[in-house]
Amino acid sequence: MVALDYANAEGAEGLLKQLEGIPCYVKVGMQLFYAAGPGFVASLKDRGYKVFLDVKMHDIPNTVKGGAESVTRLGVDVFNVHAAGGKQMMEAALEGVDKGLAVGASRPIVIGVTQLTSTSVQVLNDEIGLTGTVEQAVIRYARLAHAAGLQGVVASPLEVTAIKAACGDGFVTVTPGIRPAGADVGDQSRIMTPAEAFAQGTDYVVIGRPITGAADPRAAIEAIIDSIV
Repeated sequence: MVALDYANAEGAEGLLKQLEGIPCYVKVGMQLFYAAGPGFVASLKDRGYKVFLDVKMHDIPNTVKGGAESVTRLGVDVFNVHAAGGKQMMEAALEGVDKGLAVGASRPIVIGVTQLTSTSVQVLNDEIGLTGTVEQAVIRYARLAHAAGLQGVVASPLEVTAIKAACGDGFVTVTPGIRPAGADVGDQSRIMTPAEAFAQGTDYVVIGRPITGAADPRAAIEAIIDSIV
């Protein structure tokens, strides 16, 4: 999954042109979605892209239900909600999917955000106010998402094995915090290379700046693909 972390549609289109023909999901996050809107997502779907809409819904259940209905109507393939919103909120998201799903359309994968890959144990304990390790917090939220009926979670690659053990191999893991060997870590604190993440059993990796910030993005993603095949 290539993160289209751009301030506008023009920037994203420039990258898409360079990556034309390479099979991958594209991730539309908050910055691009707020700037370009649902019309841009619809245009991606019209062109055949698989889209992960990364807006991390976190609100009262009824509001999340409405949001899930709206993005389902857009035809996104994957979207996420914050597991911290609780079981009822996550169940409401699935109700929204049911309401928004057109006849014959593919059902989107709904995943729960566990802990951001920028979260350290110090931040978890001292700022968020949860005790224990980051992995313990991630597994707690993964179990809750599974109980709510979600198909998977977003987590760092370091927790993939434990999540699969707790929720089953079929429970999808989407892992940001991916940095090819030698790449700048940036603001991530729990990272792996693409090959390491897939070796842990993850289903999808999300990669942004190592591709979007590269002098030659196409060469960067081709090198990443070569490293995992």
